[in-house]
Amino acid sequence: MSTPVQAAPTHAVQSEGLQVESAEVGRKWIPGWFVILWRNRKCRIGVVMLAVFVLAALFAPLITPADPRADDFARSAGPSAEHWLGTTAQGEDVWSQLIYGARASLTVGIVAGVICTVIALVIGLLAGYKQGWVDEVLSFFINLGLVIPALPLMITLAAYAPVRGLWLIIIVISVTGWAYGARIKRSQIITLRTRDYITAARFAGDRTWRIIFREIVPNMTSLIVVGFMGAALGAIGGEAGLAFLGLGDPQTVSWGTMLNQASLGGAMLTGQWAWLIAPGLALSLLILSFTLINFGIDALSNPHLRED
Repeated sequence: MSTPVQAAPTHAVQSEGLQVESAEVGRKWIPGWFVILWRNRKCRIGVVMLAVFVLAALFAPLITPADPRADDFARSAGPSAEHWLGTTAQGEDVWSQLIYGARASLTVGIVAGVICTVIALVIGLLAGYKQGWVDEVLSFFINLGLVIPALPLMITLAAYAPVRGLWLIIIVISVTGWAYGARIKRSQIITLRTRDYITAARFAGDRTWRIIFREIVPNMTSLIVVGFMGAALGAIGGEAGLAFLGLGDPQTVSWGTMLNQASLGGAMLTGQWAWLIAPGLALSLLILSFTLINFGIDALSNPHLRED
């Protein structure tokens, strides 16, 4: 005689069905691009690292024990329970300056990255789509921006500007950092402008700006995001370099000014390694986080790079 097959309990089947349904509902609320980014291990690490820096910058007053410019502590003190990374030669808390410095780097990176991306996008799209004399004129300015050495120009503009401040650094970096992105976007749009759907939109009477921003730009999303990440990385490094050379605003707390003050204050001679190493390490980790996120962005445009 055959053994009768026992049916699974009704409540177990219902419970499993509810779990599957809830999982499917949860996935519907998660964008597909975020799932692709999160599945990439390198990108996931980069997102977590960047989130730590963003949270530290937002909640800096709650994390730090003192104002970053308060100089009423013991001078050149080593790390202790009261001052985790010691104090500067002026009696300022190094840990507080390190946390508040994340605000300057993220602000410069995001704002200058957006400005560079917008300038590069507008010029590159117009040059690649319009062709003719428009392309020749805009390509001249693109090539001019590429051949002019960016670092000496940045140093010159920052050194002889009548005012100092974070916004000056952002403007200087934005003016000198858009040409490479514009060249890449121009090359990409030249390959897209001959596609069938672009030709159909042109014959349908759509205007130039509508074709560009409704038909072409959505197909360049990954390239635009990668360009922004590169511009943000260059802006963060450029701000730190200018501030380290003493061309930034000394009243602005940033990792570059920390390195400049540590060098001028003789941190290496007095053995204050935390004051010297901490801002450089934080800057390296922030740049690393953007670099790791780029791996996930590459996976968005190339399915062969995606991880299950």
